[in-house]
Amino acid sequence: MIVINVDVMLAKRKMSVTELTRRVGLTMANVSLLKNGKVKAIRLATLNKLCEVLACQPGDILEYLPDRAGGEKEDEDI
Repeated sequence: MIVINVDVMLAKRKMSVTELTRRVGLTMANVSLLKNGKVKAIRLATLNKLCEVLACQPGDILEYLPDRAGGEKEDEDI
């Protein structure tokens, strides 16, 4: 599974969710879904903007972890 580490990058950059929302141009709901790992897809344009605003590489935000037995239900596309 792919883990989205937006929360980790926010902490490293000492940035609030509100500031990230404003600078990336996403809704608070969509940033919250990203932050909590509740999405099953992310647009490259969104990833690009996140990397720009957080001054990081895609690999700082996305992490691969082997799937656990049984898997998890995934939610929304952004």
